[in-house]
Amino acid sequence: MASSDEAPGAMPPGDGSVPPGKSMTIGQHVIDKGAQLMQSLKPIKQMSQHVCTFAMYSHDITRQIETHHYVSRVNQDFLQCAVYDSDDSKGRLIGIEYIISDRIFETLPAEEQKLWHSHEYEIIAGLWVNPKVPEMVQKQELKNLAPTYGKFWCTWQLDRGDRLPLGAPALMMSPQGVNLGMVAPELVKKRDEKYGISSKDLEKTRADIAGPKTTMNPYANYWMQTGKGFAIDVELTDMKKTAPFP
Repeated sequence: MASSDEAPGAMPPGDGSVPPGKSMTIGQHVIDKGAQLMQSLKPIKQMSQHVCTFAMYSHDITRQIETHHYVSRVNQDFLQCAVYDSDDSKGRLIGIEYIISDRIFETLPAEEQKLWHSHEYEIIAGLWVNPKVPEMVQKQELKNLAPTYGKFWCTWQLDRGDRLPLGAPALMMSPQGVNLGMVAPELVKKRDEKYGISSKDLEKTRADIAGPKTTMNPYANYWMQTGKGFAIDVELTDMKKTAPFP
């Protein structure tokens, strides 16, 4: 069955640059534009931030990707993100991330905490940026986010060449300041050049940002303590059946 740790079988036809399928027709464009005018799209309009950072696969942290999070705030302790592979008009939705405060994280059972990662390092190291937003404007938000934890499921492994969202979701981890957790310099350089920034310079300005108010929970970033990650396997199982209607 499908696994997040195994490459899928034969791919759909195409060169892999775009998902398989026919080009949009003029009629379809008209339908979509009409729907945009008539519908509220309220959840989408709640997205208030664009964050660019990096992530690595829990089952293989040598695989690292640039990610673009579009963030909406549910409340002060809980955010939800649609994650794309880029910030252009053809960006592909590759997953979702939920972000919670350290206060909420500490209420979770240990087995659940193992699925979450901390954000302190990637923020302080200048890897987490709000493109085009001046550092002095985003500084307070960075201080709010540094103590948080995230759970990120990747549903489309584009980096291995998947032309569609295939297989099982993959759990993602955040960069950390240890050898296996360091982001490849060429990835950071490419991102920084795109936005005209320097992660190293940002790191200097963020020295006063603090992480979790308590000691970093040992179950977060679980791979750092154990050297083990998580892969998802899909198993065939008997369906739960409800009682027949009278």
